[in-house]
Amino acid sequence: MAVRAVRGAVQLERDDAGHMDEQVAALLTAMLERNGLTGDDLISIWFTATPDLHSDFPAAAARGLGLTDVPLICAQELDVEGAMPRVVRVLAHVESDKPRSDIAHVYLGAAAALRKDIAQ
Repeated sequence: MAVRAVRGAVQLERDDAGHMDEQVAALLTAMLERNGLTGDDLISIWFTATPDLHSDFPAAAARGLGLTDVPLICAQELDVEGAMPRVVRVLAHVESDKPRSDIAHVYLGAAAALRKDIAQ
C-alpha cells in the first residue's frame, strides 16, 4: 500500500459558516468517492483558506462527516494579489494501491480554473 496525495479545492460564494461546511463536505465527499476511498484510508488532511474566509475552520466539515480520528490542520493561504477569492484548498494524504497517475484530484465549480492540468 502506498501513500498518495489527493488535491482539491472549492470556491465559496460567500463567507458563511454553513455554506463553508456544505461546500467543503461536498469537496471531501467527491475526493473520497472519485478515488474509491473511505475514512479508514485517510492518513491526514491539510486545509488552507484564502484570507477573506474567517467564518469557520474548513476542518469542521470533515468532523461533521465523521472523520473524527483523522489528523486535520487548517492554515491561511498566501495573500497573493489577483488570486481567486474565497477558496478552500485540500491536501489529503491517503493509503492507496492506485498509481499516482490514477489519483483523481477534485476542483469543484470555479476552482477548476486553478489547476486545469489536473482537475477532473
